[in-house]
Amino acid sequence: MTSTTPGTLGAKTKLHHGRYLCRDVLFQNLLGSAEATNKAWRQRSNKSASTFIISPRAVASEISTTQREDAPTLTFNEKMLANYVPIFVMLPLGVVTIDNALEDKDTLVKQLKELKKAGVDGVMVDVWWGIIESKGPKQYDWSAYRSMFQAVQECGLKLQAIMSFHQCGGNVGDIVTIPIPQWVLDIGESNPDIFYTNLKGNRNQEYLTLGVDNLPLFNGRTAVEIYSDYLKSFRENMSDFLESGLIIDIEVGLGPAGELRYPSYPETQGWAFPGIGEFQCYDKYLKAEFKEAAAIAGHPEWDLPDNAGEYNDTPESTEFFKSNGTYLTEKGKFFLTWYSNKLLSHGDQILDEANKVFLGCKLKLAAKVSGIHWWYETDNHAAELTAGYYNLKDRDGYRPIARMLSRHHAILNFTCLEMKNSEQSADAKSAPQELVQQVLSGGWRENIEVAGENALARYDSAAYDQILLNARPNGIYKDGQPKLRMYGVTYLRLVDELLQETNFNIFKTFVKKMHADQDYCQDSEKYNHRLGPLERSKPKFSTEDLLDATKPVEPFPWDKETDMSVTGGGGDLLSYLINKVFSLFK
Repeated sequence: MTSTTPGTLGAKTKLHHGRYLCRDVLFQNLLGSAEATNKAWRQRSNKSASTFIISPRAVASEISTTQREDAPTLTFNEKMLANYVPIFVMLPLGVVTIDNALEDKDTLVKQLKELKKAGVDGVMVDVWWGIIESKGPKQYDWSAYRSMFQAVQECGLKLQAIMSFHQCGGNVGDIVTIPIPQWVLDIGESNPDIFYTNLKGNRNQEYLTLGVDNLPLFNGRTAVEIYSDYLKSFRENMSDFLESGLIIDIEVGLGPAGELRYPSYPETQGWAFPGIGEFQCYDKYLKAEFKEAAAIAGHPEWDLPDNAGEYNDTPESTEFFKSNGTYLTEKGKFFLTWYSNKLLSHGDQILDEANKVFLGCKLKLAAKVSGIHWWYETDNHAAELTAGYYNLKDRDGYRPIARMLSRHHAILNFTCLEMKNSEQSADAKSAPQELVQQVLSGGWRENIEVAGENALARYDSAAYDQILLNARPNGIYKDGQPKLRMYGVTYLRLVDELLQETNFNIFKTFVKKMHADQDYCQDSEKYNHRLGPLERSKPKFSTEDLLDATKPVEPFPWDKETDMSVTGGGGDLLSYLINKVFSLFK
């Protein structure tokens, strides 16, 4: 998986990065000497450690955490464990090379051991289709990944595996290139319409167009059958790791960068932040499907949009997205509904196949949604619309995705958790904080688990604190599980810069705060993560049910800042001392 949520570290953040770093280094030096004082202070304050707690925060009442009256009395630490959010680290993109080799296992093992010592719960890794099935249809080679999985298991870490059916290369953060299998690209040479296509006819080879999901164009197989066969082979060849409990999460790639979206902002075709992107439905298969849908709706004269601008346009410079533009007309609404529904159906069908393959396994399925935060503050939400998220002020484009995921017992994995509005350039009309709040709230309202990750590499306390806020939007709950808590967070990614001493010391504090100041906990049931056998997907939702989820609902309230800051704020003497020192840098 690659990070595909661009943004800018605004002038304020750049100017203050040195201040953050200085504060973070000072915090690490202060931590050791203050711990002993803090411990003694706690003991003097009260003989019972269980009374040393943080004040409860006001939280949304819709999500109940009522404890049974006959439940056993829990200790302070046991109660705090209910606030524990597991933290995973994404492995390097090329940890298994394009030649299907785990070249530097010794270095990997050394790094994994460092993560384990830091208290990290596990790692996430892309399992590239372009590597595994590179030799030909149904010719799978899992040997290098088996070796890597074994190393992860021996280091005592859990594993989240991404079924990566997309190309690596061409997105933000891509430092290696891993194309989809050559035998698929060869088919594309004679039939380029198997790839997503923009209005000008430019093809995108990152991922197969959803227009071929059910067409037997690949040596007699459909695209969905290719994905399903791959998943079946993974289960067969990794059965020992599944049975041992190493693999706890299968994230199913559903588009470019593994995300459920259209490739609307490809850097390989000249897109640059904060361009609005372009619709990607001009291959012959999706063209035909749209014409058929329009005819059924009584408008055979309607065609796909030809007035939505180019990759780097602003919304107001286009006829489609401008004020009172095409997107608000009957024709525009019909197209946007069709475009977004096709994406939703694509994800639904593939997740249904994944559910059948992993039925009975003790794991969870997951799908990733992209954090397209630019132009979020405008009425048109242009960049979201071109990506397939039909999200407007009066229409929720994300809760239907969450509702679809709920039938597969799947986790919604979101991104840009580290971003603040103030860090983005004003001309991008960006609002990552409100976007995260909307998407996570939508997932919780649909009673599914939500997880997330950072979009860009950050090593400073401000970014970590923002992630912590999103992980527990209303803070620590003293009597058990908070009413709002993310299922897990994945940090991108394992690189040398993360392991540099100063950065890694801050990261270790971040891990501790994610764990609610508790030590690493191997038993996930103690923080209410129960991995039972995966159940069969529930019946498919009707179109009316999915449309019902588009009705906008107020998001849950968020605190202004986390109560578990990596630079203090925990409510005890240690935090008081740290905050006093940090106040000198303000």
